[in-house]
Amino acid sequence: MVIVARLLNLTLVVPELDKTSFWADPSDFGDIFDVSHFIDSLRDEVRIIKRLPKKFSRKYGFQAFRMSPVSWSNEKYYLEQILPLFSKHKVVHFNRTDTRLANNGIQLDLQKLRCRVNFQGLKFTPEIETLGYKLVRILQDKGPFVALHLRYEMDMLAFSGCTHGCTVEEAEELKRLRYAYPWWREKEIMSEERRQQGLCPLTPEEATLVLQALGFDKDTQIYIASGEIFGSERRLASLRAAFPHIVKKETILDPAELPQFQNHSSQMAALDFMVSVASNTFIPTYYGNMAKVVEGHRRYLGFKRSILPDRKKLVELLDLHQNGTLPWNDFALAVRQVHEKRMGQPFRRRIIPDKPKEEDYFYANPEECLCEGTKCEDLVGPSNSSTLH
Repeated sequence: MVIVARLLNLTLVVPELDKTSFWADPSDFGDIFDVSHFIDSLRDEVRIIKRLPKKFSRKYGFQAFRMSPVSWSNEKYYLEQILPLFSKHKVVHFNRTDTRLANNGIQLDLQKLRCRVNFQGLKFTPEIETLGYKLVRILQDKGPFVALHLRYEMDMLAFSGCTHGCTVEEAEELKRLRYAYPWWREKEIMSEERRQQGLCPLTPEEATLVLQALGFDKDTQIYIASGEIFGSERRLASLRAAFPHIVKKETILDPAELPQFQNHSSQMAALDFMVSVASNTFIPTYYGNMAKVVEGHRRYLGFKRSILPDRKKLVELLDLHQNGTLPWNDFALAVRQVHEKRMGQPFRRRIIPDKPKEEDYFYANPEECLCEGTKCEDLVGPSNSSTLH
């Protein structure tokens, strides 16, 4: 939205955050990010204000025009279809802002500004940063560590319809939750079919086998970056047995340090984000927004090691191993081979004309932020629009 405001030469109001999702987090933008820094660091590019002037407030009877911009839109869309709306309405409230700007085909100076917003303009509050850095120091003092983004939480399982390893009762509970939220449009989901397509997060049990196959041993320090795991300790049993040095923020910190952040899932996630970015190795069990943005930050910091599981291939290998067809050594070798080129190495962002949802996400691979001119070709190869793996 900063880029849209810059393109259209408009004033941006500090964003409001969704408070009606499954997590019902009451956090405002300023509870997570340093608003003054956000405004000051971008003042040469765009005017940002904390709130609308009184004359445009609801109290004075003003009704802002509300709309959702079309997803994956380019500059032409905003200049030709959105800008005229401001002449007519003065204020336009975008009630959806995720993925509203195209990954590719945007002017280089605007892509560079995207980088500046993401890596410099957005800074967590001092309270979050202080505690986040403390978490990182405690972990680093004990040696190298892996951040495992274990996206095995109730909202993800309900939304995706993935119930592999769940009891009948748990599967029913997830289904009821899916029906309770109208914006989760897909209601009847074939769990195993989705799993075979690689569309489910790895279960904790599957993640255990994958970590072992990748060569991590029982002495590995693993930080679990997640909210409450669905099925709780029962589902973490195999992971704990294989990796005794498992920790999470709730076990590292003094109980008195977390209450101000609890019941604020976005603030808790910010702590996990900081630890994930700082980790020696980052492994997400599902390629969602958090995983993509952490991957991008780690690329920006020098292509730090991020192992991005190929879930479709892994499910195939896991099932073969668990039914006795694929011996352990062959399974482990196959897992390592599948992920040789999925370690966060430099590569060009994949561009798929007319299929933006299938492209690599700008924030996962912000190549415009990483290098300049010919140096870019040395690092990530010549520009092209073919599919890269």
